[in-house]
Amino acid sequence: MHRNLPMLLLRARELMMARFRPLLTAQGLTEQQWRIIRALHENGPLEPRQICALCTISSPSLAGVLARMEDLGHVTKERFEDDQRRVRVSLTAQSVEIVERMKPMLEAEYRALEDKVGAKVVGDLYVAVDALIRELDAGESRDTE
Repeated sequence: MHRNLPMLLLRARELMMARFRPLLTAQGLTEQQWRIIRALHENGPLEPRQICALCTISSPSLAGVLARMEDLGHVTKERFEDDQRRVRVSLTAQSVEIVERMKPMLEAEYRALEDKVGAKVVGDLYVAVDALIRELDAGESRDTE
């Protein structure tokens, strides 16, 4: 009988977030806000549907989170000239500054993680999780065709 992989992944996620959550809280950010900031920082401006996919946030939740983030000055939204129904979300300078301020703290936390469990374990985990996501995404694409 297989072990409960979804439960194990959730437990691992919670243990990881326990390491990073205090850094986010100190910046006044929620986990969802940080995922969005990080996705926009790494990818540039995105449409909400792209943010949903990258950050694993439902569309109804994202609408509320983005509205709060816009009110806080973390993101801006602008409509496409050729299609007013579409919106592009971008980071503000304030959010870029937060990312830059957090980089050394995040890197220190990742180094502490590697010291605790080993750089090889962390590297192997990246490879395994990337492969799992790639194969499951490919399988989903084939299933919807």
